[in-house]
Amino acid sequence: MRGTVIIAGTQSGSGKTTLSVGIMAALTAAGLPVQPFKAGPDFIDPAYHAFITGKPSRNLDGWMMGKKAVRETFARHAPVRGIAVIEGVMGLFDGTGRDGLEGSTAEVAKLTGAPVVLVVDARSMAGSAAALVKGFETLDPKINIAGVILNRVGSARHEELLRSAIKRSCGAKVIGAVPRDEGLDIPSRHLGLTTDVAGILTKKFVNRLRGMVEKHIDMKALLNIAAKAPKQAAVPDRPSRKKTAKLAVAMDEAFCFYYQDNLDILEAAGLELVPFSPLKDGGLPEGVRGIYLGGGYPEMYALGLSFNDFVKTDIAQAAGDGVPIYAECGGLMYMTRGITDKDGVFFQMAGVLPGQSTMLDRRQALGYREVTPSPANAIFPQGGNARGHEFHYSETVFDKARSRHAWLIKKNGDDREYKEGFTAGNVTASYVHLHFASNASFARSFAKRVKEAQAPFKRA
Repeated sequence: MRGTVIIAGTQSGSGKTTLSVGIMAALTAAGLPVQPFKAGPDFIDPAYHAFITGKPSRNLDGWMMGKKAVRETFARHAPVRGIAVIEGVMGLFDGTGRDGLEGSTAEVAKLTGAPVVLVVDARSMAGSAAALVKGFETLDPKINIAGVILNRVGSARHEELLRSAIKRSCGAKVIGAVPRDEGLDIPSRHLGLTTDVAGILTKKFVNRLRGMVEKHIDMKALLNIAAKAPKQAAVPDRPSRKKTAKLAVAMDEAFCFYYQDNLDILEAAGLELVPFSPLKDGGLPEGVRGIYLGGGYPEMYALGLSFNDFVKTDIAQAAGDGVPIYAECGGLMYMTRGITDKDGVFFQMAGVLPGQSTMLDRRQALGYREVTPSPANAIFPQGGNARGHEFHYSETVFDKARSRHAWLIKKNGDDREYKEGFTAGNVTASYVHLHFASNASFARSFAKRVKEAQAPFKRA
């Protein structure tokens, strides 16, 4: 079969991540190919999806990527045989922009035409659940809310009341009623909690979760809903250039936040991606002409990173040799002199950037960003802009006398411009996670700089 379904929530915390993972596990166990997607800019939920399905989960975000890129990414990767499962972001209609829908799950539903299964947290609710579902059904008739999963149901009597009320007043069919089981909730988390996906999604946990889904959700009904999704027009793969240079990409427990489309776009621009671990490897891969340090949790692995002088020394040498380096968020922190954790302990990092990072108790930034390269930015093109997302609990302070900002940024909903990040010659570092689909010329510019590097890295 072939189909698509969106698992959306009425609000954050409804349980859509737990149920999405459980549904993916059940479908995969049944032998059905599953291609996961995630609405919004999140990195952590896609890691859960990939762990369960064995396939990269791709973000779909109309504000950050643009509507055309959302359609193309979905159409390019929706399976010919199998099912695409799109996990929503926050509540179905929670977005931004003039209509309040940009970046929302509802926008993704409109762009893909996919039917929605709405997850309702039924705690402390009976007949009012019908009013809630009815409101979601009627707010935008262009969105097909085809099914409802009642989550955290207290008893058989509670389930009966909920089902009867929704059946009387709503068009969507209840396809599942999942009982309360706090032991099966994937914990809510903020940036800086954990990247240990395997530690959360243990075999025992996944088996219990899958069993719960198989017992309490009508999977046949879910597949019937998915099968009614409109077929997508075929979209060809991105034209790929011959791989003419190697790009080292930091990938381990400390650095794991990358949009899959970014990696694909860099490959299509002619770069061979070479993963390496700043935490575990004995050095930077020789022969690379560029370095990409993504986000993650360097503060959680600061001790191990600080002890790995081999990689730190190589990155410092590469920076001095003119190798182009792009670092985002956690990568920026790693490139500074060091990180001070919440206990006040300082851990030495690569020391390429003239500044240091400090972990704080309060969140320092959250939201969409639009960036314009500063005149000093030698890696990314002048005269254009790109979009991304920023979310961190750390603060990085640079030496004023040596600091040159990488971007002028606009925060979503704010017309003022702010200076952000750091750039010097062949290095650009920033807290913003860019999505290259918003402006592929940024990826092409970076790839061009990598290919034009004077010489590949060779350890001194």
